[in-house]
Amino acid sequence: VQLQASGGGLVQAGDSLSVSCVASGRTFTSDAMSWFRQAPGKEREFVSGINWGNDRTAYSDSVKGRFTISKDRIKKTVYLQMNSLKPEDTANYYCAVRHGAISRWPTEYTYRGQGTLVTVSS
Repeated sequence: VQLQASGGGLVQAGDSLSVSCVASGRTFTSDAMSWFRQAPGKEREFVSGINWGNDRTAYSDSVKGRFTISKDRIKKTVYLQMNSLKPEDTANYYCAVRHGAISRWPTEYTYRGQGTLVTVSS
């Protein structure tokens, strides 16, 4: 599975932005695709995940209520709609896939994309 994220950019605090991740190769209904982010000097952080088969979702407390994850099964694409962005949301956002349920631990994901940079100015 190869993953390609896109849609990042520079926005102001309070703005909205949507990033997407396209998966190529075989995916399974038991797979989970998640978004992680990593800011300079910080560890990778789970943002949100979605189960490919049953659409179950999960969010970190820091983005719950502001971000929404969704997917298009035919396009093999997962979207992350980010609203009410804050400067602390600035990071490289990347998507990852694992065979199994959503996990908040990045090391449990087998496939990982390059990421797309989101910068939120104050």
